This record gives sequence, structure tokens and C-alpha cells, in this order.
Amino acid sequence: MRRRSVLPSHHDDAEKGGGKPPQSRLCFLATLCVMFWVLIFYFHFSVLAPDADAQPVAVATQARIARADLPDRVSSVPALASEPPPATLPKEEKEPVALPKEEEPVPAVLHQEEPPAAVSTVAGQEEAPAAASTVVGPEEAPAAVSNVVVQEEARAAVSTVAGQEEAPPKEYPFQRALKTAENASDPCGGRYIYVHELPPRFNEDMLRECQRLSLWTNMCKFMINDGLGPPLSNEDGVFSNDGWYATNQFAVDVIFGNRMKQYECLTKDSSIAAAVFVPFYAGFDVARYLWGYNITMRDAAPHDLVDWLRKRPEWNVMGGRDHFLVGGRIAWDFRRLTDEESDWGNNLLFMPAAKNMSMLVVESSPWNGNDFAVPYPTYFHPAKDEDVFLWQDRMRSLERPWLFSFAGAPRPGDPMSIRGQLIDQCRTSNYCKLLECDLGESKCHSPSAIMKMFQSSLFCLQPQGDSYTRRSAFDSMLAGCIPVFFHPGSAYVQYTWHLPKNYTRYSVFIPEGGVRSGNVSVEEILRSIHPDVVKQMREEVINLIPKVIYADPRSKLETLKDAFDVSVSAIINKVTQLRRDIISDSEDKDFIEENSWKYELLGQRTIGPHEWDPFFSKPKPKDMGADSGNSSAEAAKNSWKIERGDQN
Repeated sequence: MRRRSVLPSHHDDAEKGGGKPPQSRLCFLATLCVMFWVLIFYFHFSVLAPDADAQPVAVATQARIARADLPDRVSSVPALASEPPPATLPKEEKEPVALPKEEEPVPAVLHQEEPPAAVSTVAGQEEAPAAASTVVGPEEAPAAVSNVVVQEEARAAVSTVAGQEEAPPKEYPFQRALKTAENASDPCGGRYIYVHELPPRFNEDMLRECQRLSLWTNMCKFMINDGLGPPLSNEDGVFSNDGWYATNQFAVDVIFGNRMKQYECLTKDSSIAAAVFVPFYAGFDVARYLWGYNITMRDAAPHDLVDWLRKRPEWNVMGGRDHFLVGGRIAWDFRRLTDEESDWGNNLLFMPAAKNMSMLVVESSPWNGNDFAVPYPTYFHPAKDEDVFLWQDRMRSLERPWLFSFAGAPRPGDPMSIRGQLIDQCRTSNYCKLLECDLGESKCHSPSAIMKMFQSSLFCLQPQGDSYTRRSAFDSMLAGCIPVFFHPGSAYVQYTWHLPKNYTRYSVFIPEGGVRSGNVSVEEILRSIHPDVVKQMREEVINLIPKVIYADPRSKLETLKDAFDVSVSAIINKVTQLRRDIISDSEDKDFIEENSWKYELLGQRTIGPHEWDPFFSKPKPKDMGADSGNSSAEAAKNSWKIERGDQN
């Protein structure tokens, strides 16, 4: 029980003094008493009274309660409210009784913690003033407690919002790989490749059964020298002394795989890998089952591969979106449109899991976003930089007597092909060299004869083959001959990693519709190009040679980047950008896969109408000279007819 002392009255003084006190002493005591009560009333009603409209102001003498004590503060409020109020004077004498200062009871105080800066940010207001002590009087306790509880609930709600804003960023398992690029002392930072160790049935076993890889050709001789094939002799002096091989145009699977074995930034730690390589020989697999096998057999290895990959922890990091593989054939061999037994190819690129991976093919689909074109292999595979420099200098110095040339066979069964018209124009021109490649013309299958013709020409005509692309385009560029394309699908929307997007720097484009209608003379167009422009274009083509050839897998170029290096770098950039987009939640949600050729060509996320839309519209009317998925698959089937000659 707290003691309350009562000030002695002046009546007691009078009695003790035995008479009336002096007047001056009475006045002094009265004045002192009045001033004391004025201060008490002022302090109680003006300073300590809770203000319903304003945030309390902190009192310097009050101790601040930490956030961790908040539950204890709230739970102590009911005890405060239930405490019996101190005795009061009767109503008619209801005046506060003054207490000596040293014995003044300590009022019950509830502190309001100063709101953190994060709350101010969430609330969108200026920083709240410091919280003040709230004195709960005898009759004000219930109201004050209610006010405090409301304030605590409001603070808890705001703290929840603030907690959401302050939540740590989500962690992703690939962030360690991204951080390796920040290590300036690591030459492989941001460039590591992890290679799956596949069961041999997915790669090496195919090479041991190489005689089964093609219906028309014994591929075993092309598997020697790490997939480069047998060396080429140089009786005609067309080639340089070293680095020339009779390479099959569909040997990219094994060439790329062997180049990967020599990659300088391989790692066994997948957590630091910028990308994951799957050494599955997809092109060899599909080739051995295209004729005479049902779709179950054709799809068996792709399904087994996907099942194997999905059980690996590396797959779960991004669901396969950081994986890539190589199929050294055109995309249509891996995009069977139906499950009809008569339909062409397997369904590898249509499998849901496989669609997450990136596949490198020698010809990609303009309407799909998970395959990317890489160059066909040429005959030249240098072992060192000097071999490339010497070849480039030789191509610069050659005399080229022919304005343009064409090596190829007509396609009488295809009414949309312009090969027949080009052959006719070349035959009637004094400026054109023609090498007709029907099945009876052996020179067309001779690397020496083809390269000799290209080396003697300023321009080389490259119409569509049985599909959009031709190996011949890269052979001609290797010879320093400026390619002339008639369809944007033959190069411009295909090899965007390896060739300049400004195609006018290295090639000539003549829309095939004019040639088909007979209204365009190829000779007139090419003769109208100024010699200085021709010289600049030829120099650009010669400078591109390193990017469109595959170096010898048994060695490594020092300063030059070949087609393998360019492809791997592009895949790493693609995966790295995807990872950054995932972290920043900025993935392209508006990607239209049917327009994937535009994204690659323009290199931007926002696309619109393009002048080449008629070439790639789906479905494509035959009278516009375009192609559709069905006819592309048919073209893939037809390409086997001339694979025997290894020249399309």
C-alpha cells in the first residue's frame, strides 16, 4: 500500500504557535500552494494527457522498449487496467491532493516504439515522430489501453507489409555460376561448361556401328580423324598443304563433340557451369532409322535420353533450359508433325522436356524457338592460326575471271524451285561458269572441282536446295566468293550467330519471285554493282572465314574463334541472359514462337511487320513461292536422294 502524506494545514500551525501566525507567512504559503497546484494541473492536463489527434511525443526521461519486447508490452496492458484505482476525495472535495515530489507515485507508462524506416517507406509518409510515454490515469485506463491495443494492431499490420518488402531476395541454384563471371582472376569465369557422361549407347556405340549411320553412304571412312574424314590430296593446287579433309556435310555431331573435349573451360562441378552440354549424336541417331523403321524405333533413343536427363540433378536446376546438344542435320529431321508411320523423322524437338533444351542444327526452323543454326562443315579444318591467315591472304590475291557461277542440279519435280531458271541464265551468259550436278556428273562431287570454280568467281549463286540451306554457301565463302541468296531462309534468318545481321555487307539478295517469273536478270544486277563495293564485300567474306569453319578437334586455334567457339559463346550468352531475367522477373512473357526468326534476326523483344513476312507466313501459299512445315518435311525426305553425292 502506497503512503500518501498530507500537507499540514495552516490551522495546525496556528495551534502549535499558540497564536495567529504573521500575515506575511500566510501570504507566502498561500502563494506557494497556488503555484504548486497550477504546475500540477498544467503538467497533468497539458503534458501527460493523451491527444487523440496527434502522435505522442517522446519524453526524454522514459526508457525505450525494444521491438523484441513488444508481446510483453501488450500482455501487460490488462494487468494495468485491472489495478484498483487510488483513493480519491469525496465528490464535493474532488481536488487532486498534492504529493511531495520525492514520494510522487510512478505512473504506469506504455512506450510506443519508434517506427522503423521501412514502415515509413511502405506507408508512403514522412518518418513518424518518436513515441511518447502515455500516463494512464485512474479513470482513463480503459480508454488508454484500448488506444494502445489499436496502435499495436496497426503497427503489427504495417510491420507485416514492411516484412514483405524487406524479405530477402529469392535464391536460385544457378547464382553461383553467375558469380564466377565476376572473378577477374579466373579466365574461365562465366564460361564453364559441364558435360554429361552419357551411357555409350547415345554416342560412342553409334560410331562403332558407323556402317548403319546412312542408307546411302558408308560413314565409317568419314569418322576417322575425329570426324573430319580422310585427308584430301592437292594435285590441282586448289588447297593449301595442311588442314583439308573429305568431310561429310552431316558430320557436325562428332566434330562438335570432339571439339568440346578440347574446350579450355570444362568443369566437373555443375554448380559453376554457364551451360550444360549433352553429347548425344542426335543426327546420327535419326539417320539410321529414317527408312524402313516405325516411329517407335525412331523415337526410342530420344525418349530414353530425356528419361535419363530428367533423373539427373543438373536437369532440375533449370528444367533443362541450360542444356544444349547438337544434331548435324536440318531441323525437319527432328520435327515429325504427326504420329503417322509414313511421316518423316522423329519427334525429338517436339517432346515437352526436350523443348526446354537448345539444339544446334545445320538448318533451323523459322517458326520454333529451341533450335539454332550452325554452319555446315567445310573441307578446311586448320590446326593453327597461321593456316587460316595464309589461306585468307591467298584468297585475296586470286584473279577471278568469272562474274558469277553456279554449281547444282535442277529440281524438275518442284515447280517452285528457281534452279532451272538460274541454270538457263548461266548457260546464256558470257560471264557465268556452270557446274551441273546431276547424278552423272562426277565433277560436282569433287571437292577440288567445286572449290576451283568458286575461287575463280566474284559471285556464287546459292538458291535453296531441297530445304532452305546448302553446304555450298559455306564452301563458296571459304573460297572468298560473295554468295548470292534468293530466299532469306537460306542464310539471313539462320546463321545469326556467325554472319553479320546486315547481310548487304557480305552478300547479294535477289528475291526468287522475280527470277521465277522471268523478270529479273541476275547478270544485270551483279554487273551493276560498283567494283569498289565488290572489293569491300569480298574482303568481308574473307574476314568471315574463321567463323564459318571448324578447326581440327585435335588442336586449338590461339587467337581466332571458329564456328564451334562462336556457337558455344552464343549458347552461354543465351543461358546467362535467361538466368538474369529469371532473377529480375523480366522474362519475355510475350514471346511468339511462330515469329522466332524475327527475334533472332532483329535481336530485340518487340517485333512487328517485316518485309520478309511473305517468305515465312504459315500456311504458305504455293503461288507465293513460300514453304510450310509440311513441304519442309517433304524437302527433308527428298534431300536423301542426293545425299549419295554429298552435295545439295
